[in-house]
Amino acid sequence: MYSQDVLVVEEYKQRLKDRESRVADREQVHVRLGYVRLSLALVAAVIGWESFWKHAFSPWWIAVPLTLFVLVAAIHSRILRSRELARRGASFYQKGLARIEDRWAGTGQTGERFNDPHHVYAGDLDLFGYGGLFELLSTARTRMGEETLAGWLLSPAAVDQIGERHAAIAELRNQLDLREDLAILGEDASVGVFPEALLRWVEAPKQMKPEWIRWLAAILSVSAVGGAVVWWILGTATPLITIVLIEALLAYRLRKPLEELLHGSEQAFGDLNLLSGVLARVEQHTFRAPRLQSLQTELSSHQIKGSYAIARLRTIVDFIDSRDNMIVRILNIPFMYSVQVAFAAEHWRQAHGHGVGSWLRVISEIEALLCLATYSHEHPDDPFPEFVQGAACFDATDLGHPLVPAAKCVRNDVRLSDGKRVFLVSGSNMSGKSTLLRTVGINAVLAMAGAPVRAQGLRLTPLHVGASIRVNDSLQEGSSRFYAEITRLRAIFDLAGDGSPSLLFLLDELLQGTNSNDRRVGAEGVVRALLNRGAIGLVSTHDLALAEIGGSLNGQLQNVHFQEDFENGKMRFDYKLREGVVTKSNGLALMRSIGLDV
Repeated sequence: MYSQDVLVVEEYKQRLKDRESRVADREQVHVRLGYVRLSLALVAAVIGWESFWKHAFSPWWIAVPLTLFVLVAAIHSRILRSRELARRGASFYQKGLARIEDRWAGTGQTGERFNDPHHVYAGDLDLFGYGGLFELLSTARTRMGEETLAGWLLSPAAVDQIGERHAAIAELRNQLDLREDLAILGEDASVGVFPEALLRWVEAPKQMKPEWIRWLAAILSVSAVGGAVVWWILGTATPLITIVLIEALLAYRLRKPLEELLHGSEQAFGDLNLLSGVLARVEQHTFRAPRLQSLQTELSSHQIKGSYAIARLRTIVDFIDSRDNMIVRILNIPFMYSVQVAFAAEHWRQAHGHGVGSWLRVISEIEALLCLATYSHEHPDDPFPEFVQGAACFDATDLGHPLVPAAKCVRNDVRLSDGKRVFLVSGSNMSGKSTLLRTVGINAVLAMAGAPVRAQGLRLTPLHVGASIRVNDSLQEGSSRFYAEITRLRAIFDLAGDGSPSLLFLLDELLQGTNSNDRRVGAEGVVRALLNRGAIGLVSTHDLALAEIGGSLNGQLQNVHFQEDFENGKMRFDYKLREGVVTKSNGLALMRSIGLDV
């Protein structure tokens, strides 16, 4: 572990200890307040017995312990909330330490919903799923933050966008208080807010019309109260019954728009406290990076702040939810409760619905930037890549795989530049060929997303990755492995031909599903066609015949290899990349090592 990593670890451990201490303190106060509340309840019971049954003193004395009980209950509630926030803070630093110490797999969001088996590199490079890149990177609290991060990983950004992200990440990576505050917001610690459902609700056409019904409903509810007073004083219920019948007819006429507006979607109304809290925390923060300032400006470009508007919507939703209360159900028609709540929701939608889309977009981008900033803070030795102009290149020093634990990660130099446009990687089984391809690919994805890379240094032109590493046959689609591979190759060809950015192709065991002659001719044709389209890349093989194709590519192909040692019945790999073609194979040795002596 490097010195900078040690500083981060010490900071996390200190903060973790502080949060755990707060949890312990709040737990003690919680227990004591529990006893106080129990004691006050017993005192109230004794006073009630003495006053109501024995008439020892005035019943008004029971108000003293009951008032104290309510006050203590309010304090107790705040203590429980403080304890929960401290627990979340402790969890925040525990997860951070797990990421730094390579114990993170299985502790975060895997992003499985973003995985597309037909994407040109997502499955090949382990972007999603257990132990994938998304799980390592994502600390987002909202689903739209996750969606933006996944989008950045799935599609390369323009260089000017990447520069803006670098500046934002450089500022945010040391904003530990901001990142912790966002991590502990909301009613629970889960990822929340369903942007699609909320946008569908706010963008739906107006339901409650005409507008004068709103005032009619208010007049009828006041009239119902007057009718009840008349019944109480004069003993005649006719006015009240007449008004309630009119209200019932009006509610029946409005039943369909009421249903569509008030029920809407449970997902649309979920986690509004979280959304309001995130908006408020971002609104009050002071940013320096131009992109962050621009995003923050969008939050205040409407009539009122987004956090305040969402908080008001949360209040309206509370009124909507209260319709399930038995008392509210009884009074619903006389007070025109549902109608008036529906008009309040409609008014909110008309007043603030146009701003919701931009608020969600701003929060999603800031959260994605915070994810990358967290990675940068926890891996301070990972630098930002340097982008250059000119012919496609990928020039990396000490390149490593970010998903491989640091203690096991073997780094290599990969230089596709200065006329060398293809690495043909040969080697025996398990020697590290596929891992090298994935290492190059995943670092290119990080670079094009605006993130730091796992290397001592990386210079590259803008690149779009196209990979054929983990392509398999499909019973569901009725395709063989060879057909699946050539279909992927066609997609990679199309990607190479669209002009910008240049293609970085990663082809593992190219055309292994066909005979040796077709494979030799086909592989040479594939590589030549990709080079003609300005692409660069790596091709791996354990078929030494393919190593001969470099002779017809005018020196643009460089043979490199991995090797191994087989000693005392055990295979040993050093995973170091060497120049030239591999000179030995381990297939037969491996077969003998498991007792399959042929």
